[in-house]
Amino acid sequence: MNMDLFDYINKKNQQNVKPLAERMRPETLDEFVGQEHLVGKNKMLYRAIITDNLTSVILYGPPGTGKTTLARIIANTTKSEFKQINAVTSNITDIKNAVDEAKNMLKLYGKKTILFIDEIHRFNKVQQDALLPYVENGTIVLIGATTENPYFEVNKALLSRSLIFELKPIEAKDIFKVLKRCLTSEKGYKDLKIEVSDEVLWFFANNSGGDIRRALNAFEMAVLTSKNDEEKIIITLDDAVECMQKPLINYDKNGDNHYDVISAFIKSMRGSDPDAAVYYLAKMIEAGEDPLFIARRIVICASEDVGNADPMALNVAINAAKAVEFVGMPEARIILAQAAIYVACAPKSNACYLAIDNALEDVKKNPNLDVPNYLKDAHYNGAKNLNRGIGYLYPHDYENNFVNQEYFPEKLKGKKYYNPTNNGYELKIKERLSRLKK
Repeated sequence: MNMDLFDYINKKNQQNVKPLAERMRPETLDEFVGQEHLVGKNKMLYRAIITDNLTSVILYGPPGTGKTTLARIIANTTKSEFKQINAVTSNITDIKNAVDEAKNMLKLYGKKTILFIDEIHRFNKVQQDALLPYVENGTIVLIGATTENPYFEVNKALLSRSLIFELKPIEAKDIFKVLKRCLTSEKGYKDLKIEVSDEVLWFFANNSGGDIRRALNAFEMAVLTSKNDEEKIIITLDDAVECMQKPLINYDKNGDNHYDVISAFIKSMRGSDPDAAVYYLAKMIEAGEDPLFIARRIVICASEDVGNADPMALNVAINAAKAVEFVGMPEARIILAQAAIYVACAPKSNACYLAIDNALEDVKKNPNLDVPNYLKDAHYNGAKNLNRGIGYLYPHDYENNFVNQEYFPEKLKGKKYYNPTNNGYELKIKERLSRLKK
């Protein structure tokens, strides 16, 4: 028999029931959705869990992608002792206590201990080091969960003894599947008569940013606050929009996602894709990135990736950086977009970038090569007595303001660092140099 919303809330309050996202958390691999690249049938992690042969692992991915859920599924599956601590609230003493218990379990019962550490990136170096000997000798099997790139946040020694599994944002089709399951599951809303279209469920799924917890929290809020006519709960698209609110952008200025986005922005400009460049620019602006940081990246790209193929690109970028500082946000977004689009659309050459790096290599190999005497400064008394400047050919005294003359130290004579491309203005540079060198 269907109950109305108020009876349902009263019943749930009396039972002190957990939030929907917690109630719907899968308990077995068969219930788990998404992450097929990790826990699909016959995948390594799937086999390790099913056969209870797990080694130490680091589960890395955005919030709401199933890291804690996988750990709990392992807890339900394994014959080993399972302990859980959170790096936010735990300290060295908690680690030592967990290790002591693990030693006792191994000694008295011959059972391994799986230690799940949520948000392991919050542990400092000393705390992570405290785990190392016990992971190494098999006293504990570590499962670490982190939203941060473990290669930045977890000790290398600990990483070398663990397998790294990256969880991806949950696909909308899988989130939709879980939302549909909520309507018929005992753990969800089977006791309620809910009228909600697939269109509305897809809205939740498509606007949760791949975070299944966020989708379930929003759906729960819709159930608890939408129209109730005593017969059924009616959830409209307007209700869904209101409950979903503005999505959070996964963009931690101190985390690897920050570097991933700026990397994609630069590579989009380098790859001559103005649309992708503007998309990543918008993502950084929306996340509150420092506009001057963005401007500096455009300046670098204008020189490194455009160079003399379009010398104006650097002028545009430099002027944009100055204008951003002068004008400020929100109008600076337009200036940044103009500069990013110009650099993205410009012909490309990294010839200057290669030239200076190759020259630096030679300077490091030959740090003390002497400048030819005829190129040395001759503007002081006694310079001629040292043969300074004697034999120098002044280019403006010759046709086309050019004269063949060796400018390198003897050991590097004939060296070539700058190789202009056939792109944009650099083709003209190439043709002129070719004519002069004939």
